[in-house]
Amino acid sequence: MTSFKIPRCMSTQHPDNVNAPFFAESPEMGGEDEIQEAYYVFSHLACDEQMWDCEGKEVDNFVVKKLLSKYEAYFRENQLGKDVFLTLRVPNPIVEKDEAKILLETLESIPRSFDTAQLFYQNDTPPIFEVILPMTSSAISVDRVYKYYRDFVVGKQHMLFDDASPVSDWIGTFEPEKINVIPLFEDLDHMLEARNITEEYITGKDLDYQRVFLARSDPAMNYGDLSAILMNKIALLNLQELEEESGVEICPIIGVGSAPFRGNLKPNNVEAIMEEYPSVHTFTVQSAFKYDYSHDQVRNGIQKINEASRQRAHELDQERAKDIIQRCSTEYRRQLTKLAPVIWEASNFVPRRRKRKLHIGLFGYSRSMEGVKLPRAIGFCCALYSLGLPPELLGLNALTEKDLDFVRDVSPYFDHSMQDALRFMNPHSLDSLPQLKKAVELLDLDYETDAEHEKITTYVTENIHGSKEVQEALLRAANLRGFLG
Repeated sequence: MTSFKIPRCMSTQHPDNVNAPFFAESPEMGGEDEIQEAYYVFSHLACDEQMWDCEGKEVDNFVVKKLLSKYEAYFRENQLGKDVFLTLRVPNPIVEKDEAKILLETLESIPRSFDTAQLFYQNDTPPIFEVILPMTSSAISVDRVYKYYRDFVVGKQHMLFDDASPVSDWIGTFEPEKINVIPLFEDLDHMLEARNITEEYITGKDLDYQRVFLARSDPAMNYGDLSAILMNKIALLNLQELEEESGVEICPIIGVGSAPFRGNLKPNNVEAIMEEYPSVHTFTVQSAFKYDYSHDQVRNGIQKINEASRQRAHELDQERAKDIIQRCSTEYRRQLTKLAPVIWEASNFVPRRRKRKLHIGLFGYSRSMEGVKLPRAIGFCCALYSLGLPPELLGLNALTEKDLDFVRDVSPYFDHSMQDALRFMNPHSLDSLPQLKKAVELLDLDYETDAEHEKITTYVTENIHGSKEVQEALLRAANLRGFLG
């Protein structure tokens, strides 16, 4: 086991919160708000890591300089890169063509941040040394980021001018000498190949550990909630086997949100989700977790994650799981095609919570599935919950009773999460898709619907074609849930 501190909680900038944090200048958090957010999660929430998105407009490559200058007293006592961590999520040039050069700019900023921290701390601890590569599809794509930084960002210091003097004599040295690249797997094929891709990437490198990021939210949107659960469990089991065979500590990260559909990680539910994914090392703490609960609840939830330790992954029959994924995802997409127009219409009322355009996801800038236009995951979830249609139900009617027994065996908190989702169901909304009624009957769970939430969803459904009060109603429902989407 590595002696290096690898955080258990990673704060992210996912805009799934209903309420703006007290320090934000407006409901839409901007660049300076996010600087303050990083300080806040470190100092007040005891969350040791902040993901910093380097995609889209208003990207701030001077985050280290701003943090150290604005919050000098705190960072004197808590060293960036040793006690608390900033981890960059960079564009993937293979998918995000028009943002490809932002990757290069971001990598170039790492040595500059090192210089800033070196002056501040008077030591050589790099403040940033890890980046996350979204939508990873091959070991080559991860290795290119690793080698570009090593050979071109740092390597150029050894280039010579005509007078035979090296660049480093003129500009100074470039450090750190190398960075860690964290692959983020988001689609079915590559999540099932996460072990093989990671193994190929780490082969030949002298690594004490390797972090691997598994998405939970986008897979749910693309293949259905149950499929996302099973995909993650397969990947986690395979990564555990890789750790045992390679001798390199593999430290999985899982990207969970507060909505049951997006992972169900809430301050009052952390033990359940840690038991659901016992081999995960790092859990993401998204905006609803941080800002839609009391400060004490949030801090206590993070403390529980910080104090817990990893356990072994759940064993499961992978072929059986893949068969269920195939059947449920096919049915999920069929149902989604029918619901797409009303999802899109309702999503128009979902307020923005971040000014910056975030990670584009699998379907690109204009998400589409089989020719159907869809919003991003948070807007998608918010729309369906606001209509009284918990998205967790989509595709479940493809299960048999024996399938459900298998699911309950490998996913100990599946029923618990479904009960959380069914609280926000409006029974009348199920009339639009009879398959959802079949799914509820198949689950055969005791649940209690939230009467106030049901009343609001009825209003939203009846007034979705033009009432100005729909957004206000949508926000009231979101407050009852404890998350926007």
